[in-house]
Amino acid sequence: MAHPLRNPSFRLLFLGRSISAIGDAVVPAALALAVLRATGSTGALAVVLAAAVVPRLLLLPFGGVVADRFDARRVALLADLVRCATQVAVGVELLGGDPSLSTVVVASALGGIASAFAIPTASPLVAGTVEPADRQRANALMGITANTSRLAGPALAGALIWAAGPGWAFILDGASFALSATLLALVRVRHVPVPRRSVLADLRHGFGEVRARDWFWTSLLGHGVWNGAAAVLMTLGPAVAIDRLGGETTWVLLLQAGAIGMLTGSLLAGRVRLHRPVLLANLGLACYAAPLFLLAVAAPAPAVIVAYAVALTALGYLNPVWETVVQHHFPPEVLARVTSYDWLVSLGAMPLGYALAPLAADAFGAPVPLAVAGLLVLASCAGTALVPGVRRLTWPATPHPQPAEPAALR
Repeated sequence: MAHPLRNPSFRLLFLGRSISAIGDAVVPAALALAVLRATGSTGALAVVLAAAVVPRLLLLPFGGVVADRFDARRVALLADLVRCATQVAVGVELLGGDPSLSTVVVASALGGIASAFAIPTASPLVAGTVEPADRQRANALMGITANTSRLAGPALAGALIWAAGPGWAFILDGASFALSATLLALVRVRHVPVPRRSVLADLRHGFGEVRARDWFWTSLLGHGVWNGAAAVLMTLGPAVAIDRLGGETTWVLLLQAGAIGMLTGSLLAGRVRLHRPVLLANLGLACYAAPLFLLAVAAPAPAVIVAYAVALTALGYLNPVWETVVQHHFPPEVLARVTSYDWLVSLGAMPLGYALAPLAADAFGAPVPLAVAGLLVLASCAGTALVPGVRRLTWPATPHPQPAEPAALR
């Protein structure tokens, strides 16, 4: 079994994704600071963030259809070029010294649209460049670089903003997308043509593939609840940490411990192959209930931090394993659509958590929504063990075949 990085196409793909991940990790801090400097309004920041999130959620299923129909590499390349243009436009606007909020909102919306088409291409790109036996390690490498970027991103953003201002963070992100697109142009990816149907028929076909696998759609429900609970923790956790667990330092340490846990989980995923991957990974996700419960009772800070690190280690392990299982058990010509439904459930649950958490905290106090979120995570993730497909699913002896003819390479 060869190391995935010995594969020239995957090496180019990995390098491009790594570079764009670093650029993306810098932007959140720069965006928040830039909008608040320009407007002094958290409401304005919410509008900018919503401008990216709403079109992304609405268009994700269509992004999956387009990626399956027209070749994931081409769709990802075009999406990178669009995101390059939007990030550079925002950067130039900020460097001008008097940024227009409307320009930033429009650029965020265009970037959100592009990401709706880019996100479903991730799994087909790996599956189309790496042989089945090497995919778990390849997905783990993708997870490692993403989590390393999340760990280093805030520090890099702070240094860049301090030295040159937030505008240059967006210019850097735009340059990273340009370089990623250049590398994607050199990648050779296997592509299985999809029969010509209507968009609605393609959506139904993709949904039918999801519905036919009880291990997949029940796990998706658990993953969606997990993401909604994560939004609750991110909304209420800072106040609990500051008011009852020792201050801002506790919250920062918790976030850093989680980032380290995610990276550790990705490293484990490259080395450990579980016989019942979905069952054990979902049980690992159920560990996220622990930091929610501990925050609800204001347990000692070290206990909360350790529990959060363990829970994020489980998430870091699950992500590459889940990607690999999906690539093995679904036909390659529907991977983008399946991935789009996966992300739609996960991303769609987070705004719900963000919206409900403060309302519930105002009505009942922060401990109640934190404890309820913990119970929901425990029930939904551990509850998948009751599903026959989840218990029985193992690695298939023969994954779905990939096209081997040179003519199928793009």
